[in-house]
Amino acid sequence: MKAAIITIGDEILLGQILDTNSRFLARGLAEIGAETVKMLSVADERTEILRAVEEGFSNADIVLVTGGLGPTKDDLTKKVLAEYFGTTLEFNPQAYAWLEEMFAGRPERMNEYNKSQAVLPKSCTPLRNLKGTASGMWFEKGGKVLVSLPGVPFETEYLFPAEVLPRLKAKFKDGLLRYRMVTVFNIPESDLAIKLAAYEETLPTGIGLAYLPSTGFIRLRVTAKGQAVEKLDAFFEALLKSLNGLTFTVADNSSAEEDFARRLRQSGVTVACAESCTGGNIAHLITAVPGSSAYFLGGVVSYANEVKKHVLGVSADDLQKYGAVSEPVALQMAQGVRKITGADYAVSTTGIAGPDGGTKEKPVGTVWIGVAGPKGAHAHKFLFAHTRERNIGKASIKALQLLVEEIEKK
Repeated sequence: MKAAIITIGDEILLGQILDTNSRFLARGLAEIGAETVKMLSVADERTEILRAVEEGFSNADIVLVTGGLGPTKDDLTKKVLAEYFGTTLEFNPQAYAWLEEMFAGRPERMNEYNKSQAVLPKSCTPLRNLKGTASGMWFEKGGKVLVSLPGVPFETEYLFPAEVLPRLKAKFKDGLLRYRMVTVFNIPESDLAIKLAAYEETLPTGIGLAYLPSTGFIRLRVTAKGQAVEKLDAFFEALLKSLNGLTFTVADNSSAEEDFARRLRQSGVTVACAESCTGGNIAHLITAVPGSSAYFLGGVVSYANEVKKHVLGVSADDLQKYGAVSEPVALQMAQGVRKITGADYAVSTTGIAGPDGGTKEKPVGTVWIGVAGPKGAHAHKFLFAHTRERNIGKASIKALQLLVEEIEKK
């Protein structure tokens, strides 16, 4: 089953806001086995919206639209969709009752603009939005579906799983594909492709392998369509066998940080981090996942040597003798933050992110990562990239990987 996603809003095209809805919706569609084949962003203009809907339906069975559902005159989505589906706008008593219930618990009164949110295309099925005043709208035409959702991300993030996904699964249960995913670390994409060349030659019609590279890791997705769905598990197990000797983890449709979070949560231990070159990015990745307070105690961004010495207890002599980017300093940073937070395990990073600061002995991309736990501490040296952003990203992912691996040894 194929899907298209359309975001409506001048503010997106002007770069004033980031379109997070498309990513959220695509991931949700993937979870039920629908394949997103097109994403479009268009202005709040009648002709542009109509063109986008036509284009979406040209090669998709499901079209998801976000934006343009506000109560002001510049929000045109309802009018344009009524035109596209050959219907009229009319007062919807059910949508109005939802608004009355929502405003009953608020100090402010419902005004005329709010009431206009209950005027919807006659042929749509309204979807109740408990997070805002704009109802979602479900349309069907020729066996295909269009769903219109608010542009406000937290409203879409409520409506889509609560109201849309169950309806999509019920309507398209026989046309959805299945997939399995695995995340592989510590290998370039080209080398991984060579390693998996023999495996790929065994894939039958309906089974496909996709490479999804990111900073510090590569995700592999095995997808099955049609009658090949029943073969998916067998070919996924064969893929895992082909990855023998590599570091990988199985986690369907979750990000790397979500996978690490799941493993940390299951471990039942607490962790902390001391960061220099990654500048707090490890702590950000950990705390970006809800529930991280169950295992993450805190971190120290010790960018300056004075902070390394006076907060983490790194030896001034070792800083002078070996430099901040060194094994002794990485070890002491991890041990220091473990001590001051009381965490069971800790990880540290110290390196040269670039673009300046590198030397012949320690070029840009040199990073030491330390890990400390109940059984002691150890540190590893890495040479990543020449780009600052990639160095920070790779070092952060590698640090989390080493931390989780150390914990899972227990």
